Amino acid sequence: MIGNPPYVRQEMLGEFKNYFQSHYETYQGTADLYTYFIEKGVSLLNKNGIFSYIVANKWMRANYGEPLRQWMKKQQIEEITDFGDLPVFDGATTYPCIIRIRKESSNVIPARRESFRKKDSGQARMTKGLIFSGTQIKTLAFNNLTDYVNQNSFTVNKTALSNKGWSLVNEQSQPLLDKLRKVGMPLGEYVKGKIYRGVLTGLNEAFVIDEETRNRLIKEDSKSAELIKPFLVGKDIKRYAPSGKGKYLILIPKGWTREQLSHSRENGNPEETGFHVKHGMTEKNIWQWFCEAYPAITGYLEAFIEKGKKRYDKGEYWWELRACEYYEEFEKPKIIYAEIATRGQFTFDATNFFSDTTSYVIPVYSKYLIGILNSSLLTFIFSKMSSEIRGGFYRWKRQYMWNLPIRTIDFNNPSEKAVHDKLVSLVDHMLELHRKKNSIPPSAERDKIEREIAVTDEKIDEIVYGLYEVTEEERKIIEG
Repeated sequence: MIGNPPYVRQEMLGEFKNYFQSHYETYQGTADLYTYFIEKGVSLLNKNGIFSYIVANKWMRANYGEPLRQWMKKQQIEEITDFGDLPVFDGATTYPCIIRIRKESSNVIPARRESFRKKDSGQARMTKGLIFSGTQIKTLAFNNLTDYVNQNSFTVNKTALSNKGWSLVNEQSQPLLDKLRKVGMPLGEYVKGKIYRGVLTGLNEAFVIDEETRNRLIKEDSKSAELIKPFLVGKDIKRYAPSGKGKYLILIPKGWTREQLSHSRENGNPEETGFHVKHGMTEKNIWQWFCEAYPAITGYLEAFIEKGKKRYDKGEYWWELRACEYYEEFEKPKIIYAEIATRGQFTFDATNFFSDTTSYVIPVYSKYLIGILNSSLLTFIFSKMSSEIRGGFYRWKRQYMWNLPIRTIDFNNPSEKAVHDKLVSLVDHMLELHRKKNSIPPSAERDKIEREIAVTDEKIDEIVYGLYEVTEEERKIIEG
C-alpha cells in the first residue's frame, strides 16, 4: 500500500471523534485525520504486505502524535526518511517524511537495502522490530532518492525512542543522548512547571503600539500609563542581550472592565468618572464609561471597534484581551526567550517586559539556568527533541523544553558551589558585555567586545561540559 493520506485538521473532525476514539489505538483528540489513515492502512495489509506513506513529520514530536508513536513502536518499521524542512512540494510548507512498515508474523524482517546489510557486517536479516533504517535528508540536490538513502541511512533502535517524541539519530548519538537525559532533572520540574507562552492579543495592530503613540496617549491623559506596558516580539529577544525598546502593549485583561465597574459602584462616587454605573448596563453604555475614564486609550482604540469585535481571542468585551492566568509573571524578574531560533536565545529581563506569542518566559531568577540553556550542549540536546523548520531553525516550544535535562547543584558540596558561582559570574559578564555592545555603534571597540563575548561563551561551554561529564569524544559528536 503506497499513498499520501488526506490532511484534515482535527477542528473539522468533531462529529467523528467518538468513532475514532472507540476504533483506533492512535486516537488523540487533537490529531489530524492522517493519523487514523496510517493505522487503518497497516491493518489492511496481508502478511508480508508493505505499507508506505508520505506524511507530515509532525507526528514524531507533536503532543497529538504520542498515541501514534506508541502504536508505531509495536509495528515492524523498516524505514523512515525524514525531509525536515526541505521544500519537497513547490509552494507548500509540509515538512514531509516517508514511512515504510511491513506486516509480517515471522521472527525477523528483511534487511532494507544492500548498503545497509553491508553496514551490519554482512547480516542479511535483523531482529524483529527492534531496529529500522533512518535517514535525515539534508538536500534535494540528488538524482536518485534511493541512492541518497543508501549512502546516508543509519540504524535506529526503536527501544531507545521516547514516547514523548522521536528523534532520528545515529547509533553514535543515541547513547550520548541517553546519558545526558539522565543528568539532573527535567526543566519542567526544575522550574516547577513555570514556562509560559507570550501574550496573544488577536489584533496586534490595535493593542501593540510604538513609542510615539505611547507618549502621545500619556500626554493626552496621564492615566493611560496604567494600561500601557513595555512589549517584545520574539525576534527582538537575543541571546544574553538586554530587552529591546520601542514597542508597547495596551493591556486590558479579561475581567478588568467588570472589576473597575464594581470598584466604582463600591466607592459610590460617580463624579469621579462622570458616569453613574448601574448593574446590567449594555456594552454601549459600559464603553461610554470607559471612554470617560480613559479618554486617550479609548480614542485610539475606537478605530478598531469592528475588528475588535470580530476577533476570536478577546475577553468579556471587545477591548479586553483573552483570559490569561499568568499576566503577573511578566512583571517579575524572569528568563525570556524566542520561540524560533537556530540555538538558545535566552536572556534575563528585570524590567517587566511583556512579550508576544513567538516567545516564552520562565519567571525564575536564575543566571545559572540561563548559562545552561544558552550552552552549545543544551542546543545539541534540544535539536534532537524539537522539530526543525526551514532555514535550520528550531521551535523552542514548551512541550520540547519541558524534558531538557538540567544539572542540579549540591550547594553543600564546596566544589559544586564553586562551579555554580563561576558560571553565574560568567553569565553576569556576558549580560554586561552585550549591554555595552548594544550601546555603541559599529567600531573597533565594539569588535573588541564581540571577541570577548566569543571567549566568554567558550568558557561557559567548558563549564557546562564539565557539569554534564562530557568526554572529548562525546564533545566531537556534539560540536560536529
